[in-house]
Amino acid sequence: MLDAELLRLVTAGSVDDGKSTLIGRLLFDTKQILVDQLEHIEETSKRRGDGYVNLALLTDGLRAEREQGITIDVAYRGFVTPRRRFQLADAPGHVQYTRNMVTGASTADVAVILVDARKGVIEQTRRHSYVTAILDIPHVTYALNKMDLVEFSQERFDEIRADLDDLAKRLGLRDVHVVPISALRGDNVVEATDAMPWYEGPTLLEHLETVEIASDKNLMERRFPVQWVIRPMADEYHDYRGYAGQVASGIWRAGDEVLVLPSGSRSRVAAVERADGALEAAVPGASVTIRLEDDLDVGRGDMLADPEHPPTAARELEAHLCWMSERPLTPRSRVVVKHTTRTTRAIVEELRSVVNIETLEDVDAPERFELNDIGRIVLRLAEPLVVDPFTENRATGAFILIDEATNETVGAGMVISA
Repeated sequence: MLDAELLRLVTAGSVDDGKSTLIGRLLFDTKQILVDQLEHIEETSKRRGDGYVNLALLTDGLRAEREQGITIDVAYRGFVTPRRRFQLADAPGHVQYTRNMVTGASTADVAVILVDARKGVIEQTRRHSYVTAILDIPHVTYALNKMDLVEFSQERFDEIRADLDDLAKRLGLRDVHVVPISALRGDNVVEATDAMPWYEGPTLLEHLETVEIASDKNLMERRFPVQWVIRPMADEYHDYRGYAGQVASGIWRAGDEVLVLPSGSRSRVAAVERADGALEAAVPGASVTIRLEDDLDVGRGDMLADPEHPPTAARELEAHLCWMSERPLTPRSRVVVKHTTRTTRAIVEELRSVVNIETLEDVDAPERFELNDIGRIVLRLAEPLVVDPFTENRATGAFILIDEATNETVGAGMVISA
């Protein structure tokens, strides 16, 4: 199973949409729960007078801690089926934790957004869908939960699906699926149900097991941010110079032409290596060392790239930004930008617009960004950064903003243009 394809998914939903129950149901029905865990849940459920085994208790202890202010971080869980490995990021449901959803969703292949069948599309549905859109998550699944509380009504399902289709169209979401479920009863989560004979699609897990993610990676434009320069001190390696890091995009092989940015120097790949020897090829996500044929001045923060399809070395960026600090962001603010392995100072040249989550329309030229606001900004950089638009390359199109005084992460950005 270690070689099985890994799918990263983020779950999002409003408070009480049943997200904890859904995650508990996935873990329970895929037999990921230990016997003593199950016994503890059964005892606690009985003590609380629930009248059923409350699978939400698998995650609710953690969630209660988060929402009482002990921590508001994203909870990560792994589970395995015969067809795939999953890493699940469970994002908090409250509006004030939108920044945490951005964190959990930033690397996701699939977003699972819960919708309560009684309430339909609400502000949090729009907010989570908007975040999914600007993060360019390739696959979106709406889990229409609590169908048992609307008597498994096809009419209600069709009504909400029409609203979701309209929302997805307005936001430009890709590969959108809607699955009617009851997380409490287990209908259509892992096992198919007889309660909704009108639904002919896959269960939620079947869909997650079969969604095609291999083609989502950018294999065309080679990008390799240099994290570390390796110069062994031993005599037998005195000529060795390697550049360690993680492949951001493209397929890297010995013999490939290389452009070093921002200097503009050129060379060829002499070898692509790991600790156990040379590789024939390295693909996105692989941590490797690349050696070049020429002895160039290359350091941490530089980027090796494809000379035929180079990224942009930019001193000014327009970007989407999710503001994560309780202190508002205003024009002319000074920040530190961390992009791949490079860091530079910057000035917020302009707050171009902020989105109204109710209407999904942009409000031009706001005076400030408050906590969890999402909008467009322009940054002027002290030194050039080598970037791609986020929609073309999620690895080289993303950055974070850091408060220079406190070293606190205050924003997450996605490059629109450079």
